[in-house]
Amino acid sequence: MSRTTLSITESVSDYLLSVSLREADVLRELRDETASHPNANMQISPEQGQFMQMLVRLIGAKKVVEVGVFTGYSSLAVALALPETGRIVACDVSEEYTSIARRYWEKAEIADKVDLRLAPAVETLDHLLKHDQGAETFDMAFIDADKESYLLYYERILKLLRPGGLMLVDNVLWSGLPADPEHHDSNTDAIREFNAFLFQDERIDLSLLPLADGLTLARKR
Repeated sequence: MSRTTLSITESVSDYLLSVSLREADVLRELRDETASHPNANMQISPEQGQFMQMLVRLIGAKKVVEVGVFTGYSSLAVALALPETGRIVACDVSEEYTSIARRYWEKAEIADKVDLRLAPAVETLDHLLKHDQGAETFDMAFIDADKESYLLYYERILKLLRPGGLMLVDNVLWSGLPADPEHHDSNTDAIREFNAFLFQDERIDLSLLPLADGLTLARKR
């Protein structure tokens, strides 16, 4: 019995997906289309999307905010798991990328659950706090955008989440680079700083999972 996380080889990964992944056809179609995109590596893995759906259902989330939409896989997965009255505020700056997302939201008949805000996410989050009476009204949040702004998003989303609300943050292992103290670039340093900050933050309960490129779960106390 190992005390450390199992190394995921390609064969283990294939097996894991073969006995656990239940991906809706519309999600698979979106994933297949995005695979040919020049920035396809920005899309989350299907098993991560399924895990996020599980969390939505476990906490009974009805109101979600997402920072970083890309072609819409994560927002589509979440919206499919939300109840009919559920809503997700989706923050992005790219009309080009989110035009793909819009097509699949429509195809899945969940477009009415998605409130797309095309603006810098800090501005959108500030607006939610100051003008939309959003403070402590969100059940769940997902951050998957520019790494150097993670702490800015984190502080605002922490104010938006209700007590007991859940924040998910993607790419916190960043291909393992933050674990190498000799490696420095703006994204790696930002993620290293972010991870260290959350480790010391007593406002949350914390778990960092080696799922995909690393996924942090932060529960607001």
